[in-house]
Amino acid sequence: MSTIFSKIIAGQIPCYKIAENDLFFAFLDIEPIREGHTLIVPKCEVDKIFDVDDSFLSQWLVFAKPIAHAIERAFPCKRCGLSVIGLEVPHAHMHLVPINSADDLNFTKPKSRVSDELLKSAQDRILAEMK
Repeated sequence: MSTIFSKIIAGQIPCYKIAENDLFFAFLDIEPIREGHTLIVPKCEVDKIFDVDDSFLSQWLVFAKPIAHAIERAFPCKRCGLSVIGLEVPHAHMHLVPINSADDLNFTKPKSRVSDELLKSAQDRILAEMK
């Protein structure tokens, strides 16, 4: 069964892409908990992050690293937080979120869809910092 993330990777659902390589795909969360909230997913469908082999997991973090640094430069924050929850979609994914406190990674707060203009602005800010 194809997940929503697989459909995004395949281009069947539009997204605000941040980065991509042969193994991973990064894009903005359309219901961000903070501006700049980015998801990083493997292109292969795997439900749980710790079901991947060690080499793949390390490559995932290496792929995320420049994106996290770009997020830190693009948005006022103390650091880029990383969270792996994986309950919403049965396709392993990392959340990269600019944070100033642990409460900024609170996924129990209500989320809402933000405007395309705000998402495009966040995408542009992150991409500008990745160069």
